[in-house]
Amino acid sequence: MRELVYYAAVTLDGYIAGPNGEFDAFLVEGDHMDGINRRFADTLPTAAAAALGIAQNRDVFDTVLMGWNTYAVGGVSSPYRHLRQIVFSRSKTAEGESLVVTAEDPIDVVRRLKQEDGAAIWLCGGGALAATLADEIDRLVLKRQPLLFGSGIPLFGERPYHPARFDAVQTVAYESGVVFTELERRREG
Repeated sequence: MRELVYYAAVTLDGYIAGPNGEFDAFLVEGDHMDGINRRFADTLPTAAAAALGIAQNRDVFDTVLMGWNTYAVGGVSSPYRHLRQIVFSRSKTAEGESLVVTAEDPIDVVRRLKQEDGAAIWLCGGGALAATLADEIDRLVLKRQPLLFGSGIPLFGERPYHPARFDAVQTVAYESGVVFTELERRREG
């Protein structure tokens, strides 16, 4: 069965973006970029990977899930056209290569996707979508940035109190101060 992986950059105080969706303070230069480019090349926008000469083989992820605000922030109709892109919105539409915008229940979509053959499913964001899908997330890959935002969009939006345990798989600290932490959901009994 395929995994749903929430792979996201997050500040030390738990934000994936500023109050108005700002993310330009995140470090995009430094030795941590080698780790992204090597292991998580599928998470780079298609055009950026092509410009850098980085192959995107869809061996880690073959599908990306985004809420409308995450999708719209880039201003590109098909930012990850090397992947199947599914954008959740109840009121907006868009067209692009390998892009589907749906008003379907995200939980139903994820459960259906998990039954298909293929690589992992990347939950790109945002926080509200992550909160909705929290119980479906199998793995977290957090790029903790050495930053404090003070306020903004949290890694997980509002959700009822419901503790879920994840176990550490790997942590890699970079000179840039960025720390990649990979965790997998603990399955009880």
